[in-house]
Amino acid sequence: MAQAEVQMEIERICCSICLDQLKDPVAISCGHNYCMNCIKTHWDEEDEKKLYSCPQCRQTFTPRPVLVKNTMLEDLVEEMKKTGLQAAPADHCYAGPEDVACDVCTGKRLKAFKSCLVCLASYCEKHLQPHYDSPTFKKHTLVDPSNKLQESICSRHNEVMKMFCRNDQQCICYLCLMDEHKSHDTVLAAEERTERQKELEGSRLNIQKRILNREDNLKLLHQEVEAINISADETVEHSQQIFTELFCLMEERRSDVEQQVRSQQRTELSRVEELQEKVEQEITELKKSDAELKKISHTEDLNQFLLNYPSLSPLSESTVSSSINIRPLRYFKDVKTFVSEVRDELQDVLTEKWTNILLMVSKVDVFLPQAEPKTRAGFLKYSRKITLDPNTANTRLLLSDGNRKATFMSGNQFYSSHPERFSDYNQVLSRESLTGRCYWEVEKGLGGIHLVVAYKDHNTVNVKFGESKKSFALGFFKQRYEFKHNKVLTTISAPHSSIVGVYLDHRAGILSFYSVSETMTLILRVQTTFTQPLYAGLVMCGPIGCTAELCELTGANLVK
Repeated sequence: MAQAEVQMEIERICCSICLDQLKDPVAISCGHNYCMNCIKTHWDEEDEKKLYSCPQCRQTFTPRPVLVKNTMLEDLVEEMKKTGLQAAPADHCYAGPEDVACDVCTGKRLKAFKSCLVCLASYCEKHLQPHYDSPTFKKHTLVDPSNKLQESICSRHNEVMKMFCRNDQQCICYLCLMDEHKSHDTVLAAEERTERQKELEGSRLNIQKRILNREDNLKLLHQEVEAINISADETVEHSQQIFTELFCLMEERRSDVEQQVRSQQRTELSRVEELQEKVEQEITELKKSDAELKKISHTEDLNQFLLNYPSLSPLSESTVSSSINIRPLRYFKDVKTFVSEVRDELQDVLTEKWTNILLMVSKVDVFLPQAEPKTRAGFLKYSRKITLDPNTANTRLLLSDGNRKATFMSGNQFYSSHPERFSDYNQVLSRESLTGRCYWEVEKGLGGIHLVVAYKDHNTVNVKFGESKKSFALGFFKQRYEFKHNKVLTTISAPHSSIVGVYLDHRAGILSFYSVSETMTLILRVQTTFTQPLYAGLVMCGPIGCTAELCELTGANLVK
């Protein structure tokens, strides 16, 4: 019980801000006590709001209260100090499993405030005080609390490692500097830290710039998502409106046809019924006349027969044609035929236009540009297996090695007739079409060649590649390069190699040629718009026997 009372007395002389015994104690109007510096610092932080509060009860004051030292409480603190009673630290001041503990504390140890590289020990704030007060300890090196103090000590000389060897990239002590590191590039570890700190800050700055850049990109992508959704919704709404209008128009036309047919039906039926009525009336009259004639013809009295015969009225002229010729019945068959023709025409138009609509929908794409590779390994990720098409090869070109190699021959080769065969120039196209991102390499043997990228639908089997807008040709000779497109010839100066790599990004409209050796050296880059699939090709410039081969970039031959 007495111990609990003593503890309560100790807590009364503790500052709730710094959790230590009161220093220059002051009491504020709500009755709570603080160190003068602690409450001043607390209120300094509240100066902007011009509203000051008690850290414990949160009562507010305005204006800022004037602080007066509580002499009675100060005397009490002094008395407590004389009796040797100290305030118990708060629980959070004790070292936990992850904390560095004071090496001097006994029992429940406090958290270390600093570690000493000379003493190789860690100290709480109380046990660290001699390092501040005693001249003996003032030369010791204090660092933030660390559990790895031993790592700062040279295992060989048991000295603090204050130097850094740049040759071996390790910390060393002064004795190491005079020994095995004597001729090495060494600096103070603090200097190395300062230099690397600058590099670190530079790296952080670059990372922060990249973060800002990526955040901007992310904003753009969010905007792109919103734009796509809005565009899609507007398109769907528009198409619904158009098709609704078409449905309404079709319904109107259907109703018009129905009304016209029914109207004509009534007209024709009325005409036929009128004629039918006349025919029926005439039949009735004729039957009546026939009955009278029959009656007279059966009169046996001769005088009576002769007397009645003159009284017979002559037959009236018929109001109906003597014969009604009904032509083969067609009625509204022509209308049915015409409506069927309209349906067929609409189906044809809708089928054709529907294909175009679907094609346009499939072409909708958010183009996110991708950087062109920098290394051959990067290009090889897009390598394509390409072979030459015998149906396009000029008859003086011999294809071999699985149709990957072309040789310029003196005589014609036996090829069957084909409309896509080049007849006037020694050139050939690939069998495979090229879209997306593609990469291939061509190795030149003897003579000169042109590397070609072209459309296939040019229908110009007798036009040399590079002479039109639909083909691009890089001349590849022993000591020079030249580029030809749409009859414009450009001479290019670039490092020479026996292998040239071709990179195509169809969607981005990029066509690049590279000299391939230990490094990739750009020869030429073309930026345009490709509207159709492309094909690789070769033009053999001679002499007889000159060769070119599409390199096989798979399996064991992937890296040449």
